[in-house]
Amino acid sequence: MTALDILWFFFIASALQPVLQRRWLEAARLRLIHELERARGSRVIAMIHRQETMSLLGFPLVRYIDIDDSEAVLRAVRFTPPEMPIDLILHTPGGLVLAAEQIARALQAHQGKVTVFVPHYAMSGGTLIALAADEIVMDPHAVLGPVDPQLGQYPAASVLKVLERKNINEVDDQTVILADVAEKALRQVRAAVRELLADKMPPEQADAVAEALSCGRWTHDYPITVGEARELGLRVSTDMPPEVHRLMALYPQAGPRRPSVEYVPLPYAPPAPRPAPGRGPSRAREPRE
Repeated sequence: MTALDILWFFFIASALQPVLQRRWLEAARLRLIHELERARGSRVIAMIHRQETMSLLGFPLVRYIDIDDSEAVLRAVRFTPPEMPIDLILHTPGGLVLAAEQIARALQAHQGKVTVFVPHYAMSGGTLIALAADEIVMDPHAVLGPVDPQLGQYPAASVLKVLERKNINEVDDQTVILADVAEKALRQVRAAVRELLADKMPPEQADAVAEALSCGRWTHDYPITVGEARELGLRVSTDMPPEVHRLMALYPQAGPRRPSVEYVPLPYAPPAPRPAPGRGPSRAREPRE
């Protein structure tokens, strides 16, 4: 074998390695999803958004909830018998309100029990989807987020405050139009949250939760912890199956870069208790002749 042959072999192996690794990950995910389905007797749907890389140029792309996601989830719900439970594993920074509402309404209309698992975070539109579930299961340190609508780079609630604090004659026409759209967006999202919670809590409590999540009380990236979610009245459990975290490990972040967090990837047993200071291990005395 010549040096040119070795070079070509190395080039082909380097080109095939990402494809083979991706196929292996896909097969491992499907095996684990099927294992979780057998254990829980449910349809398991995973909607996990990671930073991904373009196949040729290697540029990082951040994924959000989009129309393709809503079409895929709605198709999976249609494939599920009405009485079969659905488990949705959700990891997302949010996305299109239209797509999130479609997914949430489809889950709410499903007859079987719907459980949403949040291993790390489900922000914005992800929280809107979680509100449709009969039960939300979060890792003890996972978070949800506010669902207040965003108009481009501005929160809708903040746009309205401009008109509250300024004279209408001091505001340009574009801001007035933007404020009109913001008012409609807030009203629509508030109504959607209220509808998703209508079968889970009294109307007055649903109104209060819808107002808290959509009115702009917090910044859009505010982390709503398990405790805060329970204080709002949401039905939240922390009984997270270990298979969910195992599945998350099969969605590695893209990019051949040095990891910013490193550790030995093994579970450690608790350390054995140390003897008290000054007291070494006792030794049996040898018999004397």
